[in-house]
Amino acid sequence: MAKLQSSILFVLLIIIAGVLPFFLNDYYLMTIISSLVIAGLALSWAMLSNLGGMTSFGHAAFFGIASYASAIVTMRCGVPVLLAVPFAAIIAALSAVLMLPIIRLSGSYFALAILGYAQIFYGLAVEMPQWTNGSAGISSIPPLPEVLGIDFSQRLGAYFLMLAIILVIAFIYGSILRSRTGLALKAIAESEDASLVVGVNAVRLKFLILLLSAFIAGLIGAFNTHLIGSLNPDDAFSANWSLLPIIAAIFGGSRTLWGPVIGAVVIYLFDQIVAKEFFAAVFHTSVGHQIILGIILAILILVAPDGLLSLFFKNRKAHA
Repeated sequence: MAKLQSSILFVLLIIIAGVLPFFLNDYYLMTIISSLVIAGLALSWAMLSNLGGMTSFGHAAFFGIASYASAIVTMRCGVPVLLAVPFAAIIAALSAVLMLPIIRLSGSYFALAILGYAQIFYGLAVEMPQWTNGSAGISSIPPLPEVLGIDFSQRLGAYFLMLAIILVIAFIYGSILRSRTGLALKAIAESEDASLVVGVNAVRLKFLILLLSAFIAGLIGAFNTHLIGSLNPDDAFSANWSLLPIIAAIFGGSRTLWGPVIGAVVIYLFDQIVAKEFFAAVFHTSVGHQIILGIILAILILVAPDGLLSLFFKNRKAHA
């Protein structure tokens, strides 16, 4: 019965997601698209944390690398956007190979090490103007194309493309969670030493999940680049691309499949539409609107440390 209710809820959410954008103006639609970008990164981060047991403070590295890779190959090499985006995601995944020496680290050590890698790539973007145009950045990046009559450069087309990407990422993540590989990764996350005793190759599996997480973050970054149309090191490697996914995943429930997605949409829309408007109306400025979000996040962690979705499931159990 519980599984049937979850399926019905999922179908209803998909119907709402499919119908809602037709009733929104460009501003609100773009805000939702931005929340889905964060949702994709949150899924990527949760996958690495939940399955690999690795906490990342440096997902901005993969996001930024793919952003520049896609912009450069389309503008300098004439590669079509639809080929450049997955190519850039592969480049982001390959950049994770450089992080192999830190794969044995755990906890805060790994988190700080990967943060250091993000800063290295930021420095390279600034110091290689022949490729990146340095601090000035890149403009007039080719937009997303029109395919089968659907213009993905327009807000509505970009929304449905981003929604499709999120669903594919969630399907892949869910498939891994239910597989034997997923069980092995969970065992590693719980106790790497215990997993070694039963013959699980922890380093290999952790590295593979890092590659997949980097690929997904890169895919989102490349998509965002062609949607925005401009790029500079401060935006491409912004700390927001590392911190917001963590906040979203924790807010929604990092150990659930849909928690990071729901968390990203809820906190981003609340921050941009409610908190920002409140500060503008009361204090005549939008500066500091993140304070409200911080207070709500702190309250949620106290009330439901397992995330927003845990409240829903607890209530369902209470009425069962």
